[in-house]
Amino acid sequence: MLEVYEFGNADSQLTLMQPVDTHSLAMIEDEIALIRKNTDKDFRFVAFKVDDWNSDLSPWSAPAVFGDNDFGGQAKRTLEEILRYCESRPVTYYIGGYSLAGLFSIWAAYQTDMFSAVAAVSPSVWFPGFGTYMHENEIKCKNVYLSLGDKEEKVKNPVMATVGDNIRAADSLLKEQGVNCTFEWNPGNHFKDVDIRTVRGFLWIMDLPLCQI
Repeated sequence: MLEVYEFGNADSQLTLMQPVDTHSLAMIEDEIALIRKNTDKDFRFVAFKVDDWNSDLSPWSAPAVFGDNDFGGQAKRTLEEILRYCESRPVTYYIGGYSLAGLFSIWAAYQTDMFSAVAAVSPSVWFPGFGTYMHENEIKCKNVYLSLGDKEEKVKNPVMATVGDNIRAADSLLKEQGVNCTFEWNPGNHFKDVDIRTVRGFLWIMDLPLCQI
């Protein structure tokens, strides 16, 4: 079971959802404060703490690309738990995340039309087979925010170094498919300004005109 942390107005018609680990959970209240500082929109925020980052957020099994922790392919189970918190209508649900949680957020939008928009912030689109998956399937979401640090593709790991080409390809593909997609470069490597980058993604989502939701 996921640990669930809820913030904001439980009765709001707008819900932001984010899978997190222990490190990113510690930044959630700062994220929420930054969002509130930059929008007048009322919202509910639900953070889902996963137990095993590489297993709980990966859409299928894959060997480790760094360290010894393989990818367990348990994203389906994680998504099923998250969707239990998406039962109220006519609430608008957005999902977003950083790194592998960003990849999970994109993948989730291929599984269900529950999410009106996705904020995939520095997503792990280097994940083996994900580019092929995007080409062979159709996303069920109309609005996607993508971002990447401008130094993230300049790494020695040959798999992770594909992140730049892969996110450019993802951006082009989604736009070709008629998705309202934006792609933003951020300064720095994968670990710079994680909370600020995530907030930028959520703010883009929240600023969408209703006709795009």
